[in-house]
Parts: sequence; structure tokens; C-alpha cells
Amino acid sequence: MPHVLIIHEVETYPAWKAVFDQAAEIRKRAGEISYQLLRYDNDANNIVHFSAWSSLDHARRFFESPALVEIREKAGVKAPRFIYLQEIERGVL
Repeated sequence: MPHVLIIHEVETYPAWKAVFDQAAEIRKRAGEISYQLLRYDNDANNIVHFSAWSSLDHARRFFESPALVEIREKAGVKAPRFIYLQEIERGVL
């Protein structure tokens, strides 16, 4: 399963989350299947977005698109770091 891990600081979490929620349908059409949001323990404005995608190619096209650059600016995202991953194993203990 292809995944994307995004680590980024945002100006304020509530403002970022509103834009994130508004983009849900766009993300779904682009190939995002599911997501998790996490934040740093000591900083609510450092966000980790971990998501499963239909393909890494779809994810790259989406995250590198000019439209998404505009959305990130509107959401107050500062210097996002994108890590594209392929799952090799999953387990439950």
C-alpha cells in the first residue's frame, strides 16, 4: 500500500484544519484513501499527515500541483516535508 508522510508547521491548527477539511473531496478524487492527523506532543502547530493512496504517482501529482501550492499557502503551511513510502509489512501486537 502506498503512503505519504507529510510533516509541516502551520500558523494555527484551527485555520489549517478548516482548509484541510474543505479539500477532502479534492484529496479523495486525487487518490487519497485514508488519513491520520497527528501533532507534536509539545506543539499543536506541528502537524503530521499520514495517508494511504491509490498510487504514489497520484500522490506526487497531487502534492506537487500548482493548485495544492495555493491551498497550502491559504492554510498557512510552512515548509512541508513530503516522504513517499511503500508499506512492506503490517502487524498488530
